[in-house]
Amino acid sequence: MTYAVSVDTRIAGGTAEMDELQRVGAGALLEDGFESVEEIAGPDGMEIKLLDTFVGVYPGGALLKVFVDAPALEFAEESVRELVEELLERTELLSDWTVERCQVELHPDLAKESLDAADGPDAPPDDVESRRARLMGLAAGAASTDATGTAAETDAIRTKIRTLAPRLAAFDAGMFGVLDAEEGGDGGGEDADQDSGTPTTSPEDAELAAGALIWGTDVLLDELFQDAHALDREGTNVAECDGPMWLLDELPPRYALQYDARFARRFLVTAIALTTRLTEGSFLQLSCVAEELALRLLLHEAEVTLDTFGLLDEGVSAALECFAALVYEDMDHEWLYDDAMDGIDESEAGEALGITPMGIANWFTPFNKDRYVHPYAADEPETETEQSPSEDSSP
Repeated sequence: MTYAVSVDTRIAGGTAEMDELQRVGAGALLEDGFESVEEIAGPDGMEIKLLDTFVGVYPGGALLKVFVDAPALEFAEESVRELVEELLERTELLSDWTVERCQVELHPDLAKESLDAADGPDAPPDDVESRRARLMGLAAGAASTDATGTAAETDAIRTKIRTLAPRLAAFDAGMFGVLDAEEGGDGGGEDADQDSGTPTTSPEDAELAAGALIWGTDVLLDELFQDAHALDREGTNVAECDGPMWLLDELPPRYALQYDARFARRFLVTAIALTTRLTEGSFLQLSCVAEELALRLLLHEAEVTLDTFGLLDEGVSAALECFAALVYEDMDHEWLYDDAMDGIDESEAGEALGITPMGIANWFTPFNKDRYVHPYAADEPETETEQSPSEDSSP
């Protein structure tokens, strides 16, 4: 069975982040290392075939996607971890890097298939949810997602998510509805600013919401990677793909036939560009319809994360709603999910209201010249028509 193993590698602690030239060099070294490998030696001499790899380098390390053919996911994870650690160790310039995460994330349908493929005394639990919790690496975080989890376990997850909040560098707590003292608030809470009627949230709720967005970013990109790979492997689109999709089938259904591998890669790069700006602090505004839809998916991932761990209460929900209301300039993209509104952007009413063109052909077009869309995802510039002889001025 084919498994997509996500590997997060980091530069040594205390080391300065890589500049652009260093990132290009690190990416080349990793790619060269993978190209020299065809098979991986698994446990007991088992041969695990290396099918494909993707290397995405960022200032603090690299996110790797390693696709392997293995009898069961545990063998896939173990063999890929050993391979990556060996590649880093034997590459002098990367020898001080560490592997922070190495795991398979399975769609429920694929999880069942993996369970059926595994047997023997060391086989994983038969319960799919327990297996998925294990794959998400929660055990390493000193907590589990057992349905009967204790208060201590929930507190551990809450603390873990809150510690991620500072990584959402582009925003402060005010984006999540927390009022500071100068604005008449006392730091948030249910009683804050009751006289004005302004909804407020506590700093703790804001931290949970921000941390969940960071957690959701990892999930979002991992699942988009896997969708893009599935579509490329099958040479099809979301509407006609036989296998399950993680996220792309949550985009507006009316365009499902156009969500092919090329589209998936453009959307993935757009999501990476967006989340990079959110985390490095350079975010100003959403750039295009595709970014609006990517943020919609990210917000959903954050909500699912919080709900999974029993942390999605009214305060945190309000914090996420406040964030969405402030980041989105309008909610016109929601009309893409309503067939009754199909074509409104091309109507006279839509033109009068100043509605941005919403058709899929415009999803990667910047809203204006000041918005940034990654060159890989951006629409190709139109070729300028040659000047006709009749328009050519005579000397």
